[in-house]
Amino acid sequence: MNFLELVKNRYSCRAYKSINVEKEKLDYILECVRFAPSAVNKQPWLFHIVSNEEDKAKLQQCYNRDWFKTAPMYIIASILHDEEWVRSDGKHHGNIDIAIAVEHLCLAATEQGLATCWVCNFNANLCKEQFGLPENEEPAVIIPLGYAADEMKPKSRKAIDQIVK
Repeated sequence: MNFLELVKNRYSCRAYKSINVEKEKLDYILECVRFAPSAVNKQPWLFHIVSNEEDKAKLQQCYNRDWFKTAPMYIIASILHDEEWVRSDGKHHGNIDIAIAVEHLCLAATEQGLATCWVCNFNANLCKEQFGLPENEEPAVIIPLGYAADEMKPKSRKAIDQIVK
């Protein structure tokens, strides 16, 4: 599939089959993440794989939604604030860098026949506490990962002349 087909096929999945993700596919996805660009190539991120039942239950407390509990595994994408690049005017780039890396993750998963969803509306403080994350690490995104049990709904997108001037 070409890149345009890939981005058209990626969607926010909210129902997953109870099939485990193959190690080979997960390894491939994480290798794609490893090559994501970042400001000054700092790579200020850490990705936590959450796949055992105890850790999944802890993470589900941070985002208590029925659909979320259907995922066979999750990835917590964290910003390492002491490693992020800071522009001369004080702008921190950790949020930009993690967004690039997470979208690499989501697109690689789609290419592998898997589904994902960006989850940002979770209790980050509870997540940090549940997983004993250090002060410099901010959990920014949770990505459920697995085989879709739902179907993509048509995407509404602005016309090209509304986004390009």
